[in-house]
Amino acid sequence: MTDHEPDAQAEEAGAVTFVNTFTVHAEPEVFEKEFARTSEFMARQPGLIRHTLARHAERPGQYVNVAEWRDVASFRAAVSHADFQPHAGALRALAESRPELYLARLRRDGGAEEGI
Repeated sequence: MTDHEPDAQAEEAGAVTFVNTFTVHAEPEVFEKEFARTSEFMARQPGLIRHTLARHAERPGQYVNVAEWRDVASFRAAVSHADFQPHAGALRALAESRPELYLARLRRDGGAEEGI
C-alpha cells in the first residue's frame, strides 16, 4: 500500500477500530483494575484482534482504549452480550466515556528510511 491508498485489505475484511476516551473521576488505580476485568471479558469475545488502554502522559485522569475488531458485527455482538452490561456499568460509575467506531483508511508501519 502506498501513502495515499486506503487500506483495502482491512476495508474488504470489514476491520474496525474502536476508540473510547475516558475521563476518570475515581482513583486511576481503581479505574485500571476495573478496566482489566473488562479487558479479560473482551479478550474472550470472537473478533477482538487486540486492544490497548493508554493513560495520558500529562493528565492522569485521561485514558484512551483503542481496540481492533475483525468487523462491526463482532464488535456489536460483544457490547450487546448480556455479560458485558455489568462491566459497562462499573466503568460508567468511575468515568465518563466517549466511544467511537472507525473504519481503517490508511495504515503504515514505522521503520528506517531506505538509502540512508
